[in-house]
Amino acid sequence: MPWSTSELAELAGTTVNTVRHYHRSGLLEEPERMSNGYKQYRARHLVRLLQIRRLRDLGVPLAQIESVGSAGDTTKEALLAIDADLAASIERLQRARAEIRAIVDGASTTDLPAGFEDVAGRLSTTERSLMLVYEQLYDTEAMADLRTMVETESDDGSAEFEALTVEADDQTRQRVAEMFAPVIAQHLTDYPWLSEPTEHLSKGPRVTAQAFLETVGGLYNEAQLDVLGRASGLAREQAFGSNAAPSDDAAADDAAPEDAAPEEGERR
Repeated sequence: MPWSTSELAELAGTTVNTVRHYHRSGLLEEPERMSNGYKQYRARHLVRLLQIRRLRDLGVPLAQIESVGSAGDTTKEALLAIDADLAASIERLQRARAEIRAIVDGASTTDLPAGFEDVAGRLSTTERSLMLVYEQLYDTEAMADLRTMVETESDDGSAEFEALTVEADDQTRQRVAEMFAPVIAQHLTDYPWLSEPTEHLSKGPRVTAQAFLETVGGLYNEAQLDVLGRASGLAREQAFGSNAAPSDDAAADDAAPEDAAPEEGERR
């Protein structure tokens, strides 16, 4: 005796809406109808529906079920491709589980890129925000260098810099800038890519420059930006002498892609 749509769905362990969706997708043929308009599903419909469900349980996308369900070499190739996708998904989920467990155990945090857990205590809230943005702009090698910078730098001047308000006078700004400059100069020497970051960009140069300048400009007040510009200019003079590039104040005006590297002082 033929089955109705609801009976077929119950036998297959699915829903009426799912059966109808497979009809619309062309994966399950429409059955004949009785004189009263009711559908009459046969054994072949049940078998096909079970095949579809089996493939869906294996993670096969609907768009690929037709090719997987056919005979021949294409089935093997399709399954191997799906297997590769599943392997990548499993690896991603395993990393996510490990990260979540680390966060639950207090060994990680959600407001920093992976790998920065050990230096989280050395970063302010603003610096953590910058690192999240940098992760989208720079490659893994650059991020590893940034982590090393954070790990090895001193905390001299950090608290005073964070406390700067727009009312800070010129003398205070210059003093804080001079505290930062030697560290920045050393990093410019140790990590040449800070001056020429193109090879370490994950996005295009102009997109990176715009994102960098917008982020830094949005996270720091006018006095802090002034200090960063002064410190960068002093650092370039110390690192390169008369060959020093223009200060970041000029760079910000021009929004030049090559000036979009997260120099040590600017990560603050």
